[in-house]
Amino acid sequence: MITESDIEHIAELADIGISRDEVPEFTRQFNAIIEYFEVLDTVEGENAPDTRVVNVFRDDEPDPCLSQEEALANAGSTENGFIKAPRVM
Repeated sequence: MITESDIEHIAELADIGISRDEVPEFTRQFNAIIEYFEVLDTVEGENAPDTRVVNVFRDDEPDPCLSQEEALANAGSTENGFIKAPRVM
């Protein structure tokens, strides 16, 4: 059960301003949410989706890539086989 002091502490951590008059309402709302989660914990999950961990990534298969000349063909400026970029400093 969430107490009013818990609400004040959460508001301080979240850096949100809650007036003293709002604390009882927030306390009631937090406790209603927690009660709802307790109800959800009692629901049987017969039709729940399968939650096993599955690798969804594809196998790493190398594909042909651009030659160095093709990669540099659209570069604005090159130097010694690399793209030359303007100095940042």
